[in-house]
Amino acid sequence: MPPILPAGHPVVPKPKIGVLLTNLGTPDGPDTKSVKRYLAEFLSDRRVVEIPPLIWQPILRGIILNTRPQKSAEAYAQVWSADGSPLAAITKAQSAALQGAFGADVLVDWAMRYGNPSIPNRLQAMKDAGCERILIAPLYPQYCGATTATANDKAFAALAKMRWQPALRTLPPYYDDPAYIEALAQSLTAGLAALDFEPQAIVASFHGMPQRTLELGDPYHCHCQKTARLLGERLGRPMTVTFQSRFGRAKWLEPATDATLDALPAKGITKVAIFAPGFSADCLETLEELAIRGRESFEENGGTHFAYIPCLNADEIGIEMLRVLLARQLEGWTPSA
Repeated sequence: MPPILPAGHPVVPKPKIGVLLTNLGTPDGPDTKSVKRYLAEFLSDRRVVEIPPLIWQPILRGIILNTRPQKSAEAYAQVWSADGSPLAAITKAQSAALQGAFGADVLVDWAMRYGNPSIPNRLQAMKDAGCERILIAPLYPQYCGATTATANDKAFAALAKMRWQPALRTLPPYYDDPAYIEALAQSLTAGLAALDFEPQAIVASFHGMPQRTLELGDPYHCHCQKTARLLGERLGRPMTVTFQSRFGRAKWLEPATDATLDALPAKGITKVAIFAPGFSADCLETLEELAIRGRESFEENGGTHFAYIPCLNADEIGIEMLRVLLARQLEGWTPSA
């Protein structure tokens, strides 16, 4: 029986639990203005660019934001759909697919670290809906300060402004979780079986990070290597690990994806399949950088057969994996988890 409230008392929603899926972010549209606004937020994050602001901001505002947005907008336009940005559309679909998976009193929503819908906005919406306990779930299998940590930072900063805070949990990195490795194995096996050629090499392309992040103690490189090793052992075939999306003049993790694809044909490897196990959803970096530019570069250098295997996305295999991981973190909060 609901409590009897005095006259004029604000409506008190039934206590609920929230699960907030978070991903990197996306501009609001594939136009230069939207991309510039998105890049300004993204590249001003001290977790992403660790150069002192007094040095970095003049470079960002004076050069990068006046040159890069137009080029990036052209790239976004190649992968934009009627549903908008692929990353946003897929993350939204993942959230919808998980709605109701943990019981009627568990709300599942999604947010972006940069752009919309924002993490503070969706946390406030969950709080307003009665969520007294919230699981923040950064959809990054491998931990990195520039991805997992900054998403959690944004959530913590939003809670710091709340008078009545919900209890909070965060999803740990799951780079070596058996459920994740098995989901990758099933997805990759199905993708390879659908090809009309037999790849001579399978390239596992992870998002790159500056080399200094490894030297400063970030475990990202090690997490990527372990994911690839476990997956290779599960499938009984080796993975060629590479890192994509280099930016600027600093030394980045190697080997680079683009350089590797360019060099393979000269080594007699002309048939390649590539996938991106560090991405929970297809996005600009997978659909444009790998599937389009990667193919073009590989074929220009003598490659004859190229296939991009999609991310887990909102496919049944990927959703079941997320359900298992999230249910584990909800234990003790809800009997249905």
